[in-house]
Amino acid sequence: MDLNELREQINDIDSRIVELFVKRMELCLDVAKWKAENGQPVFQNDREKDVIRKVREKSPQWLESSSEVLFTTIMDISKSHQYQQLIAAKPVSDFDDLSAAAKDPVIACPGTSGSFSHMAAKKLFPQSSHVFFSDFEDVFRSVVSGKSDFGIMPIQNSTAGSVHQAYELLKKYNCHIAASVRVRVSHCLAVRPETDISQVEKVYSHEQALAQCSEFIKSRGLVPESYANTALAAEFIKESDQPFAAICSEECAERLGLNIVAKNIANADDNYTRFILLSRKAYTSKDANIISVSLSLPHTRSALYRLLTKFSVAGLNFIRIESRPIASKDFDVVFYMDFEGSISNPAVSKLMSELESELSYFRFLGNYRETE
Repeated sequence: MDLNELREQINDIDSRIVELFVKRMELCLDVAKWKAENGQPVFQNDREKDVIRKVREKSPQWLESSSEVLFTTIMDISKSHQYQQLIAAKPVSDFDDLSAAAKDPVIACPGTSGSFSHMAAKKLFPQSSHVFFSDFEDVFRSVVSGKSDFGIMPIQNSTAGSVHQAYELLKKYNCHIAASVRVRVSHCLAVRPETDISQVEKVYSHEQALAQCSEFIKSRGLVPESYANTALAAEFIKESDQPFAAICSEECAERLGLNIVAKNIANADDNYTRFILLSRKAYTSKDANIISVSLSLPHTRSALYRLLTKFSVAGLNFIRIESRPIASKDFDVVFYMDFEGSISNPAVSKLMSELESELSYFRFLGNYRETE
């Protein structure tokens, strides 16, 4: 038998598989209707276990695991379609329109005037007023308490990666993400006017900025020292009587009257930081196209793969997946996921409801648009 004949047989089998798959999905929709009429849940663990057991028994040993993966995926697809039949979409009226928010809101920012967070806040709300905090957590507290209308928080840098503390605080505090903005980050090395740069040994800045400028720091033989914020680091060296340097924005250095020794010192020329706008309420907008969620998964084989299957069936494209550890003996993690979509799409809304009903921990963080 030649290759073409083998391929013809495979094509024939594929056609039969498709026909049987369609028939199975149609029957599953009938099952969904029956469950709805009789008040039965979509997910029935004992039924799934029984199906998988029979599939493994009927498969040759070398295909047992593969058969289990195949039929588990088929059942996951089936459940997704059943949920689309049974679950009501979450009404968009439950979300406030961001465009109707205060035109001159109070925004909590980490750092001080001239920080990159301050720039991000002004980019989103040019007429906003700002309160500054030395600690990221204080920004969250200000939003949750209602002292600020919104908060701004760096979440990811194109060079240094994720801002881990921001993800930890998203888990700790009940805040939503109302918007996102990207800011081009141009770092400079600054000292007090009277400081002799040849005497500088230590440079202070936020750990993200130090990572973004690691090559410059190494080339100068400087010792990096982590500080709460780039702008606060600049204020610190201004008040210090030691020959220290800071990495901060040019705007911040000029505001404090510091001497800029070197400009554009980041490892990459195109260095951007993504900031998120925190809110107490769930906001959305007509052009919202990014959804953020956080969730945890059970310690079972293929749990993440099975979760991704649900998104694939819904035709949704992932933008970002992060995982952060939870303090536990089992080394549990929380996943933070950004994907394309709008909560106004009933299919998306129903998927969110499906995940909320199936997972032990699930949080909808926000549906928003990113400002360039």
